[in-house]
Amino acid sequence: MARLFQAPPKFHPSEWHVANKMQCASTESQKSSSERMIAESQRLVDETEKTTQKTQSDVNKKIEQRLKEIKFWRQELDNKLEQIVNETEVLLTFKIRLEKALESCKEPLVIAQKCLLNRQRRVGIDLVHDEVEQELVKEVEVLQGVIALLECTLEQTNEQIRLNRSAKYNLEMDLKDKFTALMIDNYCASLTNNTPDVRYADNTVKIEGNFISPEDWIDFSNINVEKADKQRNNSLSLRALIDSILSQTVNDMHKQYEMVNVAFRNRVKEVRDAKHKLEILLALVMDEAALQEKNIAALKKAIADKEGPVKVAQTRLEARNHRPNVELCYDTVQYKLISEVQEITNNIQRLKDTLAQAETELKGLSRRQLSLEEDIQVKANTLYIDEVLCMQMRESVCINNF
Repeated sequence: MARLFQAPPKFHPSEWHVANKMQCASTESQKSSSERMIAESQRLVDETEKTTQKTQSDVNKKIEQRLKEIKFWRQELDNKLEQIVNETEVLLTFKIRLEKALESCKEPLVIAQKCLLNRQRRVGIDLVHDEVEQELVKEVEVLQGVIALLECTLEQTNEQIRLNRSAKYNLEMDLKDKFTALMIDNYCASLTNNTPDVRYADNTVKIEGNFISPEDWIDFSNINVEKADKQRNNSLSLRALIDSILSQTVNDMHKQYEMVNVAFRNRVKEVRDAKHKLEILLALVMDEAALQEKNIAALKKAIADKEGPVKVAQTRLEARNHRPNVELCYDTVQYKLISEVQEITNNIQRLKDTLAQAETELKGLSRRQLSLEEDIQVKANTLYIDEVLCMQMRESVCINNF
C-alpha cells in the first residue's frame, strides 16, 4: 500500500529553468514565424491584388483591342458586301441586256432564212447564185455567230453571278460570326467584379481543338475579302466585255443588214431594167409579127391575083392549040402566051417561096414572142419574190442597241 501512494519524481531547479527558457524560446520562434507569415501573406495579398488588377486591366485592354479589330474587319466585310451586292445587281442588268439582245437576233435570223427559201422559188435562168444570195448566206452566218457568242457570254455571266453570290454568302456568314463575336466581347467588356451575373464556370480555361490562331482568324476574313475583290474585278471586266460584245455585234448585224438591203435594191433594179428591155423587145417582136402577117396576107393575095392571068394565058394557049392545019403556027402570039405563062408561073413560085420564108419568119417571131413572154414572167416572178416577199418582210427587222 505504501508503494501505491509513492510521490512523483521531482525535477531539479536547473531543469525547470531550462524548460522555461525552452518554452520562451519556442514561443518567440513560433511568434516570429507567425509574424513572418502574416507579413508574407499581406505581401502576397498586395501582390496578387496588384497582379489581378493589372491582369484584368490587360484583359480589358485586350478586349477593347479585340473589339476594335472585330469592328475593323466587320466594316471591311460590310464594305465588300455592299460592293459585291451592288456589282451583282449591275451585272444582273447586263444579263438582261444579253437576254434581250439574244432574243432580238431570232427574228432577223428567221427572216434571212425565209428570204433564202423564198428565193429558191425563182425559176429558169433567174435561179442564180447572185450577190443577194451571197449576202443573205453571210447574214445568216453572222447572225448564227452572234447568237453563239451571246449564248456563251450569257453562260459566263450566269457563272459570274453565281460566283458573286458565293462570295456574298461567305461575307454574310463571316459578318454574322463577327456580329456574334462583337456582341459577346461587348458583353465581356461590360463585366466588372461587381456585375451581378458573374459566376464560376468549370473547364473554361480548357483550349479545345476548334480554336484557331489569330493569324488564321485574320487570314479567314482576308481571304473572304480577297475573293470578293477578285469576283468584283472579274465582274467589272466581264461587264466591259459585254459592253464591247453588244456594241460590236450590233454593228456587225447592222452592217450586214445594210449590205443585204443594198444587194436587194441593186438586184431589183437590175431585174426591173432587164424586164423593161425584154418588154421593149416583145413590143418590137409583136409589131414585127403584125407586119409579117400583113406581108403574108399581101403575098397570098399576090399569089391569088396571079390565078386570073395564068388561067387566061393557059386558056388562050389551050384554045390556040386547036387551030387547024397550017394555022397551028408558032407565031409571036403563041410565043408571048408561052412566055406569059412561064413568067406568071415563075412569079407565082417566087411568091410562094417568099411566102414560105415569111411564114417561117412569122413562126420564128412567134417563138421569140413566147420566149420573151416567158422570160418576162420569170422576171416578174423574181421581182415579186425579191421586192414584195423579201424586201417588205425585211422592213420589220429592227436592230437595236442593248
